[in-house]
Amino acid sequence: MSTNNGVSLELLPLLETDHIRGHQDASLTLVEFGDYECPGCGEAYWHILKLEEIYGGLFRFVFRHYAFAKKHPLAELAAQAAEAANAQGKFWDMHDLLFRDQHNLRYADLVGRAKKLNLDLDLFERELKSEKYLDQVRADFRTGVQNGVFGTPGLFVNGVRHNGDTDFDTVHRALEKALEAK
Repeated sequence: MSTNNGVSLELLPLLETDHIRGHQDASLTLVEFGDYECPGCGEAYWHILKLEEIYGGLFRFVFRHYAFAKKHPLAELAAQAAEAANAQGKFWDMHDLLFRDQHNLRYADLVGRAKKLNLDLDLFERELKSEKYLDQVRADFRTGVQNGVFGTPGLFVNGVRHNGDTDFDTVHRALEKALEAK
C-alpha cells in the first residue's frame, strides 16, 4: 500500500453502487470522484473519453459522485438526476449530457435531459423531488473524503490516488506507467 506521510493513497475497493464502464478484467482502472458543476471535471470528462478510445478494452472507468455542494450548489441535484437516470438504465447517457452542458443544471434543465433520454418523467421527477438518491450521493462524497479526495476531479489509477495534474498528458503518462508496472 502506498503512503504519503502516513496517509493511505490506495483506493477503497470498488463498490456495487459504483458506475463502471469498460471490461472487468481491464489492465487499467481509472476512478474519478467528480462533480457535474466543476469546470475541471468538465475538462477531465473529455480527456477520459479520449483515454477510453486510446486504450479500448484495456481501460475501465469508474465514476463516483463528489458533489462539492458548498462550492457548486447544483452539483448534488445533478448527481441525483444521474442516479434517477441510473434507476432507469441510463446513467451514462445522463452523465454525458450533464458534462456536455455543465452550465444548465437547474431542476428544469435536468427534467429536459430526462425527457431527451425518454425516461419515465413522472418517476424521474418524483425521485428528484423526494431526494431519493441524496444519501447515496453523499455516501460517495464520504468515500472520497476517506480516500483523501479534497477537490475535484479526484483520480485514482489502478487503486492509487493520482496526485499530479489532471490534464490529458499527465493522466496519460500515469496510465502508461501503471500499464508498464503490470
